[in-house]
Amino acid sequence: MTGCSSTPEQDNADTSSSQATVGKNDPRYTYVPMNVPLSSSPSFTNVYKEWRGTPYKLGGTTQKGIDCSAFVQVGFADVLNMQLPRTTAEQARKGKWVDIKALKKGDLVFFKTGRRLRHVGIYMGNSEFLHASTSQGVMISNLKNPYWQRTYWQARRITP
Repeated sequence: MTGCSSTPEQDNADTSSSQATVGKNDPRYTYVPMNVPLSSSPSFTNVYKEWRGTPYKLGGTTQKGIDCSAFVQVGFADVLNMQLPRTTAEQARKGKWVDIKALKKGDLVFFKTGRRLRHVGIYMGNSEFLHASTSQGVMISNLKNPYWQRTYWQARRITP
């Protein structure tokens, strides 16, 4: 799979109905209230503010719906003026492998969320990463969450 999804059943699911059934108490996600200051670089914070809540849509590339790899691609283009490949699989081959203990703001974090499914986000510091969640849309989650710890695959540092 070249896109991103947390479960095979959600690949073709209507995101509006999945958002209604999965709330901020879902153990896979970290709910970040709008009024809590984020521990991240101002540039990626601005990307978050602009895109937060945008629904997930496999293959989507706009604020009407976006998938994780397109969101990472847009974020890197906006903040760092860098062009990344469109798919999670291609993004996972870019840059240099980074140990999870050496993560820096802007590193890409990858997850194996299923047998052939991959997910990607942008590391923000303090164990937080920005991503387009299949159930919650664009949001910030925590790498210390058991779901993300269990599915963590690798991190890559992209340099110009």
